[in-house]
Amino acid sequence: MRIGHGFDIHRVSDDATRVLWLGLVEIPGGPGLVGHSDADVVTHALCDALLGAANLGDLGRHFPDSDPQFASVSSRSLLERTVGLVEGEGLRITSADITVVAERPRLSPFMEQMSTLLGDVVGATVSVKATTAEGLGALGRAEGIAATAVVLLEEAR
Repeated sequence: MRIGHGFDIHRVSDDATRVLWLGLVEIPGGPGLVGHSDADVVTHALCDALLGAANLGDLGRHFPDSDPQFASVSSRSLLERTVGLVEGEGLRITSADITVVAERPRLSPFMEQMSTLLGDVVGATVSVKATTAEGLGALGRAEGIAATAVVLLEEAR
């Protein structure tokens, strides 16, 4: 078995029309997060955890923000491609656990949908939880959103 850990953080956009994507779910009321792709920190943390567990580096190595083909790319596409890379190493995803750190918006109405959508893509149970930064630092001032992810992989049989 292999364990991987991922982390991602993006700042909140000044563009009120930018869509907020978290865990493959469009969260109403935005604003979204700043990023080269759709800036879905939840999915990006999961991708980094998967790549780390498979000893394949990180998201930027495979999908660099300097490459125009990844401009505004959906995180679903990044996750699907990451799962393909992991499976190409002869590994199977058995579970994932993700924590989102955000002062707002309130995420409890969306966590079950995030878990379901992410789980459907990776083919395993994905737990999604949320917490706040208790008003501390940039995250506590709602200047950004962060996520951590832990995954468990095993050799495919």
